[in-house]
Amino acid sequence: MSQSMNGGAPRPTGRRVAVVGQGYVGLPLAVRAVEAGHTVVGYDVDAARISRLRAGDSYVEDVDEGRLAKALESGAYRPTTDAGALAGFDVAVVTVPTPLLDDVPDLTCIEEAALTLAGHLRPGALVVLESTTYPGTTEDVFGALLEKGSGLRPGADFHLGYSPERIDPGNQRWTLETTPKIVSGVDAASLRQVAEFYGTVVERTVPVRDPKTAELAKLLENTYRHVNIALVNEMAVIARELGVDAWEAIDAASSKPFGFMPFTPGPGVGGHCLPVDPRYLSWRVERQLGRRFRFVDLANDVNSQMPHYVVQRLVEALNQLQRPANGSRVLLLGLAYKRNSGDARESPALRVAELLLRTGAQVHAVDPHVRETAPLDARVRRVELTEEEVAAADAVVLLTDHDDFDYDVVLRGARHVLDCRRRLRPAANVEIL
Repeated sequence: MSQSMNGGAPRPTGRRVAVVGQGYVGLPLAVRAVEAGHTVVGYDVDAARISRLRAGDSYVEDVDEGRLAKALESGAYRPTTDAGALAGFDVAVVTVPTPLLDDVPDLTCIEEAALTLAGHLRPGALVVLESTTYPGTTEDVFGALLEKGSGLRPGADFHLGYSPERIDPGNQRWTLETTPKIVSGVDAASLRQVAEFYGTVVERTVPVRDPKTAELAKLLENTYRHVNIALVNEMAVIARELGVDAWEAIDAASSKPFGFMPFTPGPGVGGHCLPVDPRYLSWRVERQLGRRFRFVDLANDVNSQMPHYVVQRLVEALNQLQRPANGSRVLLLGLAYKRNSGDARESPALRVAELLLRTGAQVHAVDPHVRETAPLDARVRRVELTEEEVAAADAVVLLTDHDDFDYDVVLRGARHVLDCRRRLRPAANVEIL
């Protein structure tokens, strides 16, 4: 069943669409839906976020201010905190956060979204959940609340489906439009409706038999990356103790044209996906089946320790320079969790900064993409990458390899660099993680 459903009958356009949540997932979807000819209400409970959108100020790098301005000027995009504006929707898409609370899935935002939409749900409407969650959420939690609040039954009275988000912030090649979109529905009619709607905003849809399969597919994607990153992270630690260059070994293994996909070590994992999403799967497995998902547990353990390893390596380097960590000035390059992104959610760079502060180090940081890093802002001095800052630092740690960093300035002026991304060319003052 996992084949494209695009093609055939003409795609319906011009629907009234409500996108609940205007963050890294919801805002690109809202703007793209406007571009596809829909009228969109972008609903969010964060008043400050909505004020910025109304002023044409985009906080998501995948939607530049030019695109946002066009959407606003068209009159087809209305960002609002007023739930009453959701009335009369034909399609509602929920893109709200699904964090962990005490290491347990927190579905509060999904539940609140369902209750809000239920008051405006009409027969024949389509509701789609995009938030990453464990198998069963769409039907057992989200759909049940929609039914309870509206008196309408999923499948019988309204269409319900799940289509996991696949946003990769800052990726210019694989955008919302070009990335294949997994679609599912609680019945055949719902699946058709979900596929038809997304067929207007993306190039290709990939149908699966039911929402549980789609929910699991999303968790499989993220768990796959999480486990493989943990593998190479632990390999890097062990290889150094064995006196072997792990990075060269990865390069060599990558020459194999089959059976191998390269992953690279780093200071840890960040964003919403890897530190959080696999735990939704392990929690569900333990809760429903009574056993542990051991690969996820091991990956969590390895990846969560990488910031500690980075600090350990830096302290060792400072000792070699006869400079104790306490009182040393350390310059961090990059606070985002990934290159060319302003997303600092769960970023390992923030954990590295916190651990360095505990050693007594003076921490300065450069990241032109990240606007704020609360609660570290008061203790980490944000600076620009200049020759003076580099020269004043006892050590530089490259944590996020943004393309717009001037790496020549770093190479010329740094006493010592711990490069956690292997971005710098080999030099006497450069140590690779």
